[in-house]
Amino acid sequence: MRSLLVITIVFLFSCNNSPSPETTNTNWTLDGFVKVDSLNPILSPSASQQFDCPVAGKPVNWEERNVLNPSAVVKDGKVYLLYRAQDHDMTSRLGLAISGDGLHFTKQPAPVFYPANDSLKKYEWKGGVEDPRVVESEDGTYILTYTAYDGKTARLCLATSKDLQQWTKHGPVLSTEKYINTWSKSGAIVAKLTGDKIVAVKINGKYRMYFGDTDLFMASSDDLVHWTVDENAESGKMIEVLHPRMGYFDSRLVEPGPYALLQDKGILLIYNGSNAANFNDTALPKFTYSAGQALFDKNQPHKLLARTDSFFIHPDKPYEKIGEVNEVCFVEGLVHFKGKWFLYYGTADSKIAVAVRPQ
Repeated sequence: MRSLLVITIVFLFSCNNSPSPETTNTNWTLDGFVKVDSLNPILSPSASQQFDCPVAGKPVNWEERNVLNPSAVVKDGKVYLLYRAQDHDMTSRLGLAISGDGLHFTKQPAPVFYPANDSLKKYEWKGGVEDPRVVESEDGTYILTYTAYDGKTARLCLATSKDLQQWTKHGPVLSTEKYINTWSKSGAIVAKLTGDKIVAVKINGKYRMYFGDTDLFMASSDDLVHWTVDENAESGKMIEVLHPRMGYFDSRLVEPGPYALLQDKGILLIYNGSNAANFNDTALPKFTYSAGQALFDKNQPHKLLARTDSFFIHPDKPYEKIGEVNEVCFVEGLVHFKGKWFLYYGTADSKIAVAVRPQ
């Protein structure tokens, strides 16, 4: 699901996120990723994976059409990949694949997270559950942000688990009457690297989350489950912290990639950008999805310090350029594993690939 709202309003975006002089200094970025061409794509759809859908009331080949947009965590010395999968009807569920080396994965036979006959069905059916992002809490609970799509409105939702297999749904993040029907998605919680674990961290006494597509906004929480949108005190509107930029790879929209990583120099947000139909980066086809990086102040998470002028990964392989949606590298999974960084991404909304950065 790609936002339909952005195409007609790209010309209205302000330029207050245009590059600052600091964008030329990129010693804060996490770069040097190399696509593993010898193996990619590492996950492809399969018609043999069958699941008894509780809502449809029948067996479905739950990942026969596409697999895409994975999150990843390190658990018990292995990489666990939580990925979006689509059946023939384009309903999305989340599958789980496990790897001992971060490259070769074994899929679990059934999805671990899916629409059911529960209180969230009205938000999750029939579009499904999409685009997971996972971090840990200090007590080892896994915090999942995902998009619930009812076929009309995307809603950023949250769930928790102790084992990545059994999940408790907590409902929409924007749960108040004011925002419950607002289009929202892609929640990237601020976290830090602790060993090989990515653990949510408080800033000035609050957990923080970047979210949205087209523009990015923020929310805060005391417990990682209940969130409050950050609003402008005068206007009562959500505070925008990152915008598309006319003339750049992200001229159409911006959307969070993995979690936001707290570092000494600030909060690193790897984000996905889409190229507009015009007033864009002319080196890329229109609507191309590629990824850039932004740095926010570690004490003032709303404050943008720096932003890369160009993408660090973009579609240049056949399986990235042609698929369900052409010209897409959509990054969403990032782990530190065996001394290296592994970046997992969806390709053309159809398959999953990996790029590796040596430490």
